[in-house]
Amino acid sequence: MAKPLTDQDKRKQISVRGLAGVENVADLKTNFNRHLHFTLVKDRNVATKRDYYFALANTVRDYLVGRWIRTQQHYYEKDPKRVYYLSLEFYMGRTLQNTMVNLALENACDEATYQLGLDMEELQDIEEDAGLGNGGLGRLAACFLDSMASLGLAAYGYGIRYEFGIFNQKIVNGWQVEEADDWLRYGNPWEKARPEYMRPVHFYGRVEHTADGVKWVDTQVVLALPYDTPVPGYRNNIVNTMRLWSAKAPCDFNLKDFNVGGYIQAVLDRNLAENISRVLYPNDNFFEGKELRLKQEYFVVAATLQDIIRRFKASKFGSTEFVRLDLSTLPDKVRDIVTYQIMICYRLQYYPFRSRVCVCLCVSAWDIVVRTCAYTNHTVLPEALERWPIDLFQNLLPRHLEIIYEINRRHLERITKLYPGDLDRLRRMSLIEEGDVKKINMAHLCIVGSHAVNGVARIHSEIIKNTVFKDFYETDPQKFQNKTNGITPRRWLVMCNPGLAEVIAERIGEDYIRDLDQLKQLLEFVDDDSFIRDVAKIKQENKMKFAAYLEEHYNVKINPNSMFDVHVKRIHEYKRQLLNCLHIITLYNRIKKEPNKSWTPRTIMIGGKAAPGYHTAKMIIKLITSIGDIVNNDPVVGDRLKVIFLENYRVTLAEKVIPASDLSEQISTAGTEASGTGNMKFMLNGALTIGTMDGANVEMAEEAGEENLFIFGMRVEDVEALDKKGYDAVSYYNRIPELKQAMDQISGDTFSPGQPDLFKDLVNMLMHHDRFKVFADYEDYIKCQEKVSALYKNPKEWTKMVIHNIAGCGKFSSDRTISQYAREIWGMEPSLEKIAAPDDPR
Repeated sequence: MAKPLTDQDKRKQISVRGLAGVENVADLKTNFNRHLHFTLVKDRNVATKRDYYFALANTVRDYLVGRWIRTQQHYYEKDPKRVYYLSLEFYMGRTLQNTMVNLALENACDEATYQLGLDMEELQDIEEDAGLGNGGLGRLAACFLDSMASLGLAAYGYGIRYEFGIFNQKIVNGWQVEEADDWLRYGNPWEKARPEYMRPVHFYGRVEHTADGVKWVDTQVVLALPYDTPVPGYRNNIVNTMRLWSAKAPCDFNLKDFNVGGYIQAVLDRNLAENISRVLYPNDNFFEGKELRLKQEYFVVAATLQDIIRRFKASKFGSTEFVRLDLSTLPDKVRDIVTYQIMICYRLQYYPFRSRVCVCLCVSAWDIVVRTCAYTNHTVLPEALERWPIDLFQNLLPRHLEIIYEINRRHLERITKLYPGDLDRLRRMSLIEEGDVKKINMAHLCIVGSHAVNGVARIHSEIIKNTVFKDFYETDPQKFQNKTNGITPRRWLVMCNPGLAEVIAERIGEDYIRDLDQLKQLLEFVDDDSFIRDVAKIKQENKMKFAAYLEEHYNVKINPNSMFDVHVKRIHEYKRQLLNCLHIITLYNRIKKEPNKSWTPRTIMIGGKAAPGYHTAKMIIKLITSIGDIVNNDPVVGDRLKVIFLENYRVTLAEKVIPASDLSEQISTAGTEASGTGNMKFMLNGALTIGTMDGANVEMAEEAGEENLFIFGMRVEDVEALDKKGYDAVSYYNRIPELKQAMDQISGDTFSPGQPDLFKDLVNMLMHHDRFKVFADYEDYIKCQEKVSALYKNPKEWTKMVIHNIAGCGKFSSDRTISQYAREIWGMEPSLEKIAAPDDPR
């Protein structure tokens, strides 16, 4: 074993996580050494750091397993209503530290590893991110699982166990290059395969209509193999389950193929079936109508529904003799919330398949479907809407297409009775869109088949009622609700920013971790000089730590006393990284013009991945890196302005950069961002927001006070008015000299020496085809940034505004979001009660 470390400063700062009891430390050391012994192979005498990581992970997992088993026994005996959260993405990040926080083990583990001569932070860094999501939606799903367990809800997450998650991003000569994310190459200590619950999923084939009924025959079968991962609640001994499906080919071979020498091909063909769970589609807010995508969506839903019905039938107050056969009570015991990456991830086959489970499309079966299912909409962007071509659906799922046609017939029959003679309304509300290519409108199918439809921020929910789904809202207004998104304070404060969590706990106690509304008590300390100093000190420590991280991993030196101005999210036109670029260029030009002026130093960091096929997004990354190359090497500018592109932005990097940020950029065009959750993470960690009145920014301004955010730009009604009038980008270009200068530099070779046409596509888009109206908000954005710079020169007033923001974060806990879902949609009551630990009497 390695010798104990002597540098105490390297040890992790422990916050509000309980004391490291002597018994716990001793037990952990014993279990660690036991696992390490079995981790090492016989011909090796020296352990690697990865061996140490697996030993620690398995040691912590031991504490989970007993609670996991007892939780499932508890659910089986009490037979509560269960919620099934289906998502094609679960962006979990790393599991080890989160588990230690929720089980109150982090202090003991830190002490045990220290006594063993190891650095716990180094071991944590070895864990691979479970990058099974693209961004906000996948991370939201992970936060929701944490909150459902912490609130004592009998909840299950269902998704796909992608062999390759979101790609790893490399920046080569300023361009994004994608590398496969082989996150499973070293194994995953947190999952357990459950082959006993494998389920068949059918594709292709044909439909036969016979006297005995309708049959789907000659199908291709793929097996869904479940892998279970424990999801611990916060110190309540409840451990829920995330079940991810992996595609496996059936074991049977066609003997005729063997006889004619086709054995090799028969084996190779198995890979075609298993491709279903091979890779996560790296698109964010963009629908790509590929057959594999449709297969993935149907695969996870078909397997999950079979699992739900199995569990429903088998569970009845702990009795192993009673089996439920009457599915009419299904809605009383099951609530399905299906969430969507591309507007609707898989509601497409969810309803028709649910109908098949419920035996044809009788009235009672459809009633069961509607009472059981709820639909959450996550975007209003037209390109994000799923519209599946009929021909593709007919080939892959022929029987389900027939059922969709029947659902549509009955739906239109109802609309005709409600609005006789309104043919235009019938066309708008149909599940089948006519045109050159007939398509199924999946959003419409979702609404028709749900008892509840919700947006994810108040402004977003109003938009879907007033525009996107206006006809459906007028027909069934009782279905429509709002559930503003939230984040888990465990990962996004206690875990990633322990210093701030401790400073808060010293003033108001630790209960805020489970009741974030208690942060309002911090308003009593807004003028407390010692609290102001403590908050500012923690921020500076986080900045210095992140600056050291950047120097070590990116070979970049930055000034930790500069303002950390951070814009991290997927690269997309509507998120307007280009508006940020124009501000950088404007600021650069001003410094060059007046180099002796007292400028507020800024380090501007932009990070995020572009979908591999999204040309404009990739060009935006190239522009950012090119601007950085010029600005960072200009001696006139020095360290007053630096531009850093954060390569391979992911959950683990977010946990480092967010606590270190001073300014959070949330600058999407009003009416385009459904909610956002990054904005909430920055707010909770003491960064001030510069943003438009879009998504959850609106509610953040209400909670913290609009005067405590830097709000700029058009509101939704202004955008609508400009659309009616007609947006003329060239007029802004001609009217605003600094904007014209910046655009001329981009279209020339200032930032692309020797390649004046490099950014012509971006220039052309901004000047003539910009749906998101960057120029319209430019002037106000620049003025707002001037206010930011002025306030940053007054550290005390800046920190007082930070405290106002932290105090206003209570609403943005995912615990609040899930409590509202539970009470207002699922018909369940959250609970903060603990269940007995494995070593306690039941």
